[in-house]
Amino acid sequence: MPSRTYALFRNAILAEQQVTCVYEGRHRELCPHIIGTNKAGEEAVLAWQFAGESSGPLPQWRCLKLANVSNARARDGRWHEGSSHRSTQTCVKNIDIDINVDVRKLR
Repeated sequence: MPSRTYALFRNAILAEQQVTCVYEGRHRELCPHIIGTNKAGEEAVLAWQFAGESSGPLPQWRCLKLANVSNARARDGRWHEGSSHRSTQTCVKNIDIDINVDVRKLR
């Protein structure tokens, strides 16, 4: 059974909502794009971090292990996404939802 955090991120993808959370001790503002499990079987999300705190420059793609996310909240706001991928993503091995495949093609 998926965690509450997983359900929140999954629903945010389906609704194209932003998510704010704390990850690795830093406040993050994200638009989640792909959710599922990583190669170790852990819940994971690939998200575009457009604001908040970071150890590197923003905006940028982030791979988050959902077990390490706290204080997650979905909110309405402008949808952000990165430029085209130059390489295949390796964050989420077993994809549950991909916004570009499962959400936008339904419209």
